[in-house]
Amino acid sequence: MAGGVLIVDSITEAVISGAGRVVVSGSHGGTSAGHFALQARPALVVFNDAGVGKDAAGIAALPLLQASGIAACAVAHTSARIGEAASTHDDGVISHANRAASALGAAPGRPLRPW
Repeated sequence: MAGGVLIVDSITEAVISGAGRVVVSGSHGGTSAGHFALQARPALVVFNDAGVGKDAAGIAALPLLQASGIAACAVAHTSARIGEAASTHDDGVISHANRAASALGAAPGRPLRPW
């Protein structure tokens, strides 16, 4: 991606400097995180699935961002520490992806870093 990679423990840190970039966050992929990602306007954003949770609350940002054409995926909570973006980047294994991220090659079971 032209804007480079931004690694942030909280998606809130990407609001000012995330536009057009790949944003790797330590944040859960819930609705509130999705709204911050919408403000950031990244090319791609990565969250932690936080165990997915009731009604898929831990990945609710993925369809929200898809509706705005933003690629988003989540790594498994069993592969990376929630709240630690370096762990997401270095250790994360993709567990969920929206259509836009899938079109870029994101797939469940794929390690994030080499992708």
